[in-house]
Amino acid sequence: MEPTRLALELQVRKTRGAFFTPPELTNFIAHWAIRTADDRVLEPSCGEAAFLLPAAFRLRNLGSPTDLREQLTGIDIHSESTEHARNLLVSNGATPIVHTCDFFSFRSNSDKYDVVIGNPPYVRYQSFSGEARIRALEAALRQGVRLNGLASSWAAFTIHAASFLKPNGRLGLVLPAELLSVNYAAQVRRYLLNRFKSVRLVLFESLVFPGVLEEVVLLLAEGQGGAHSFEVFQAKDLDDLSRISKGDWTGYNPQDGDKWTSALLPGDSLQMYREITHGNDFEILLDWGDTYLGAVTGNNNFFALSHTTARKLGLHSGELVRISPPGSRHLRGLSFTDAAWNKLLNADEPCLLFYPKDNLSAAATRYIYSGEKDKVHDAYKCAARTPWWRVPMVSKSDLIFTYMNHDGPRLTSNKAGIHLLNSLYGVKLKPSRVKLGRDLLPILSLNSITLLGAEVVGRSYGGGMLKHEPREADALPIPSFEIIKSCARKLRLLQPQIAAALRRSDLTPATDIVDRVLLHESLGISMKKIEALRQARDLLFQRRMSRSKGQRG
Repeated sequence: MEPTRLALELQVRKTRGAFFTPPELTNFIAHWAIRTADDRVLEPSCGEAAFLLPAAFRLRNLGSPTDLREQLTGIDIHSESTEHARNLLVSNGATPIVHTCDFFSFRSNSDKYDVVIGNPPYVRYQSFSGEARIRALEAALRQGVRLNGLASSWAAFTIHAASFLKPNGRLGLVLPAELLSVNYAAQVRRYLLNRFKSVRLVLFESLVFPGVLEEVVLLLAEGQGGAHSFEVFQAKDLDDLSRISKGDWTGYNPQDGDKWTSALLPGDSLQMYREITHGNDFEILLDWGDTYLGAVTGNNNFFALSHTTARKLGLHSGELVRISPPGSRHLRGLSFTDAAWNKLLNADEPCLLFYPKDNLSAAATRYIYSGEKDKVHDAYKCAARTPWWRVPMVSKSDLIFTYMNHDGPRLTSNKAGIHLLNSLYGVKLKPSRVKLGRDLLPILSLNSITLLGAEVVGRSYGGGMLKHEPREADALPIPSFEIIKSCARKLRLLQPQIAAALRRSDLTPATDIVDRVLLHESLGISMKKIEALRQARDLLFQRRMSRSKGQRG
C-alpha cells in the first residue's frame, strides 16, 4: 500500500479506535487461550478476523472438525469489516457466525464461550460519547462495575467481554498500558482480580504496533474468582513471545486501589520502596498542602502577552497581571524570582496576562473587540463565563509544580509571587509548613525516592513524557516534616551547589547531594540500597525514553 494511502487508512482506523494487530500477538493469544478441540471462541470487535483466523488454525491443530461450525463467533459494528471477516474465514474452510452490531448491545442466545480474545477499540473519553457511551457504561454496571466519566472505550469493553465467558474460561486481550496507571482503570483492575483465578500481564519494553504511539499490554486471565495478586512477564519485543513459556513470571500483590505501575520494578526494589514510603520518614505531597491547576484562559495566544505587544496595544499596568509564561522550560531551578521574571519579560516572553478591571480603558475595549472579531469569545471556556474576557484567577501559590516533563516533575519556589496558567500546578502549603516547605521542598524533591515515586504514581505519554494529574501529584512521596527539619541546616548550606547543577541541566550531582544528606546520613539507608533505588528509577525512565526514540524513528 502506498504511503499516503496507508496514512489515510491508519487515520480512519484511529478515529474509530481500530488498529492492525501484529500477527505475532494474535497467534500468541489464540494459542494461549484455546486449549481443546471443542472450545467455542468469541472475538468482539473482530474487524477483519485478526484473532478468529489464528483461532481457526489453532482449533484445527487440536483436532476440531474442518468447518468449525458454530465454534467461531465474531462481532463488529462495521458491515464492511464483518463481510471481510466472514469471507476470509470461509475462504480458509471455516464456517463462522459473524454479527454486525454494537458489541455493547449484543446478547448471546447460546451458552457462554470458553474463550474470548481480541483487541478492543481504543477511543478516548472525549470522543467516546452519546448513546454508545451510555450503552458501554450500562454494560459495565451490569457486572457491578461503575466506571467514571474519564473512562476510555476499552475499559467497559474488557468488563463486558468477560461476561461472555464460562466460569473457567480464558480472556486474552490486547489493552492499552493505561490499565496499569490511570485512575479510572482502578475499577477494571479490581474487577479482574475479583473475577479471575489467575491474572497475567505481558509488558513490552518497545512499541509493538506499527504507526501507533500507545503502549500496550497483553491481558491473560482465566478461571473463576479470587486472585489476590497478578503476574508479569517483561518482554523486550514481539520476538520475546516465543520464550514466554520458559521465562520467569514475577508476582505482585497490590493493595486495593493501587496502580500496577510498580509491576515494572524489580521485586527487591519494589519492596524497599514500599517499606520506605509507607514508614514514618516519608509523607505525600498532599500532607504538605493543596495542589491545583493554574488559571484556564481559553486562549493563551490572546490573553498571554509580551511586554512589546502590551505596549503596542496601549494597555496600562492596571490591566495586566504578572504570570509565568505558558510552558515550563523556564522552571528548572530551585526558585522563580523577580529577577528571573524580569529576564523573561526583557526577552519578550508572554509574561503578562490581559486582566482588565470593570472600568475598561479605550485600549482594553479595542483589544476585546478585536478578540470578538477573531471569535475568541466563542471558545468553550470563554463562552462559559461572563464577561468572556475576565479570566478566573486562582490563588498565588507557594510552590510551582511542573506536571508534564521528560525527566520528572520539579517543585520550584514561587518567590516572584506570580500567577500561574494551566500549563502548571500551584501548591499552596499549610500555614505551619510554609517557611520550611517553600525553601526546602524544591531541594528535597530531588531525592531518589521521590524521583522513583514520580515514575510510579505518574503515567507515560507519547514522546516519553511523564505526566501527573492533580491526584497523582498529591500522592508523590515527600520526606516528612520532621525529617526535613532534621537536615534543613545541611541542605541550606549545600543549596548553591545544587542550584548550580540544575542551572547546568545536570540532575545527577544534585540528586547525589540530596541522597547523601537525606537518605544516607539522616535516614541511615546504605549507599548500596540507594543505588538500587536509583537503578529502579533509571529503569522506568529509560523505558519511557526508549519508547520515545522508537516513536521518533
